[in-house]
Amino acid sequence: MITRTPAFRSTREPVNRSNRGAILIIVLWIVFGLVALTLYFADSMKSQLHVGDNILRNASAYAAIDGAARYATVVLTAFASEGEPPLSTDYTAEEILIGEVTCWFIGREVDLEPDQNPVFGFIDEASKINLNTATLAMLEALPEMPPEFAAAIIDWRDTNTETTEQGAEDNAYASLDPPRLPKNGPFETVGELRLVYNSTLHLLLGEDTNRNGALDANEDDASLAYPSDDSNGVMRPSLLDLVTVYSRQPNTTSTGGNRLNVTTTEARPRLQQLLASALSESRATEIISGLGGRPIRSVAEFMIRGNFTAAEFETIESQLTASEGDYAEGLVNVNTAPAAVLACLPGIGVEHAATVVNYRLSYPDGLTSIAWLAEVLADDAIVAAGPFITGQSYQYSADIAAVGAFGRGYARSRFVFDLSDGPPRIIFREDLTGLGWALGPTVRANFASSSTRS
Repeated sequence: MITRTPAFRSTREPVNRSNRGAILIIVLWIVFGLVALTLYFADSMKSQLHVGDNILRNASAYAAIDGAARYATVVLTAFASEGEPPLSTDYTAEEILIGEVTCWFIGREVDLEPDQNPVFGFIDEASKINLNTATLAMLEALPEMPPEFAAAIIDWRDTNTETTEQGAEDNAYASLDPPRLPKNGPFETVGELRLVYNSTLHLLLGEDTNRNGALDANEDDASLAYPSDDSNGVMRPSLLDLVTVYSRQPNTTSTGGNRLNVTTTEARPRLQQLLASALSESRATEIISGLGGRPIRSVAEFMIRGNFTAAEFETIESQLTASEGDYAEGLVNVNTAPAAVLACLPGIGVEHAATVVNYRLSYPDGLTSIAWLAEVLADDAIVAAGPFITGQSYQYSADIAAVGAFGRGYARSRFVFDLSDGPPRIIFREDLTGLGWALGPTVRANFASSSTRS
């Protein structure tokens, strides 16, 4: 007998088609949400990757600047230890490749008007007016210097509380918000000028707001972009580029001996010995006899009174001084100073500054003495300028900008190196990255082109 198994019957209710559609929509929304989250996190990770890459490239730029500063130390040790500025042919100042980072030493063109692209090289601190030794008249002669600000500089650095005419002492600073006191001590940095009474950024920076010595597009467009300028195609220089606090030269020779002080009669016998050794006995006697009994105030005056030829004076100049102590402070190097600084010096002034600069232009390899001044200035002018001039330099700035590969990552720092006590040492460092791009349109265009090709 055959037993039949009953057919299986489902107990489920048939699914409504509208429910199926709702479920499909829910699933699609879930899938869409998951895709959106995936894309969001992918984009977020991409952004984080770019942020991390930018941080890495900025860090690399700063690290490269440290490497460039060490290179600067090597260059100055090799080519500037005798008080003579290194020649542009002695070292590389632009497109220095350190790893994937490219570095430049942003310099200043002291004899020519700047254009939109900066020049490159070291900056001689002795080519500037020293805030701690300049006279009031020298400060007032700086371009567009208000007399009241020049007087306030004198009052800031002096050690008394007496107010210079048009200057500022305690009462003036007490009226500020918040009130403060003048320093009544020497400037330690040029940046202290920002604290001096009547100081403004417009006065300190001129038209060179990024302090690169070049006439950038925004600095020659009237009022279209900061800063407001006269749009005349000529750079109004930054006051900060014309002054320093670091210029000094040692009163010792390169071999460690003491320089001879030409202002004292006690040094005359030793001077005669030096002259006899460098020139001849008869010439030494002739020079010393011709000096007479009048006091001598400077090395330049000694050169004029001694009636030296340029060749004679160049052989002994580095062994002479006109000051006591360990250093001669604040002397301006006439071989590297721009016309705006030369115009501040007694005996040179606005009348002769251009003449001095034009003579220098005929010697592209550089001049290393003050003896050539006799070719362009009268004797009395050289004597007047003498207490403020030199032909040597022992402090240099390296304004180093660094850019990472493909133009990503930018940093800039300024160093001041001092060689007055021997090997160069860094005595000041300042981060200038926040001032913005300082390498001009040509370098920017080159990086833009390389990024496109990559």
